[in-house]
Amino acid sequence: MEGFILLGITDERDLKIFCFVLFLTFYLFNLSGNLCIVLLITIDHSLYKPMYYFLANLSFLDIFYSTTTVPKMLSGLLVGDKRISIFGCIAQLHFFHFLGSTEALLLTSMSYDRYVAICNPLRYHVLMGRKSCLQLASCCWFIGFLYSLLQTIITFRLPYCNRRVRHFYCDVKPVIKLACRDIRVNEMTLLYFSGFICTGTFILTVISYFYIISHLVTHQSSKGRPKAFSTCSAHLTVVMLFYGTAMCTYLGPDSEASIESDRVAAILATVITPSLNPIIYTLRNKEVRNSLGNIFKTSQYW
Repeated sequence: MEGFILLGITDERDLKIFCFVLFLTFYLFNLSGNLCIVLLITIDHSLYKPMYYFLANLSFLDIFYSTTTVPKMLSGLLVGDKRISIFGCIAQLHFFHFLGSTEALLLTSMSYDRYVAICNPLRYHVLMGRKSCLQLASCCWFIGFLYSLLQTIITFRLPYCNRRVRHFYCDVKPVIKLACRDIRVNEMTLLYFSGFICTGTFILTVISYFYIISHLVTHQSSKGRPKAFSTCSAHLTVVMLFYGTAMCTYLGPDSEASIESDRVAAILATVITPSLNPIIYTLRNKEVRNSLGNIFKTSQYW
């Protein structure tokens, strides 16, 4: 495969300007908010805890997850250049699935962390020690990389007859539709592997929260419940946003209408949700708010 691929970016001038300003605002907020969380957790020793270690991973991932697709989309909206090189398309598809699947696994790890902290607090520092957290996070990144590598290889081994992708970035579903031969094997591979990642991690997260809620209802004192629910509600909000868009995109029916819904879900997943995560975790987490307040007070003092 040589040359360029054309991405499906709108040609309407007024709509392009509006979308450019809107998406750029969300993207800049994503970069600044998530970078702030990463730096905050790095420099504040009071946040050296497993939950914040995974949160730093998540924020770091969200920065690059959006950067995989949004800058090229913004360039297309501003300049009108819809072309992307074949190598660029391969890289975009690979990193999009690599970072997306890793985020699903990280969210599940965070739910397990909350389960151990609330349901088994006496063994928390044993089960979620520094080594365990490092191993768990490394497994998330490694599995995400292998899954993405598989999808990338089987997608770009196909012969292609068309170069116009009906999407604003290179994703497996719209790219394989350009192939010259039967793509049922690719579609089934995408469905099974993406389904395994999405539904498998989602089910594990639901199970963790089922035990957490059961424990809070039956064992936790009335004074301790609000704090526990507040800690978990931020993570649950992010989980619902992430899995809602992922399941709509990869587990939904394949039709003309699904192409448009996939675009909407992709904008939510790559533009909106990563920029909302810093707000969600900051507003719902007292320790993060206190840490931010302390830093602002220190900076004003100096």
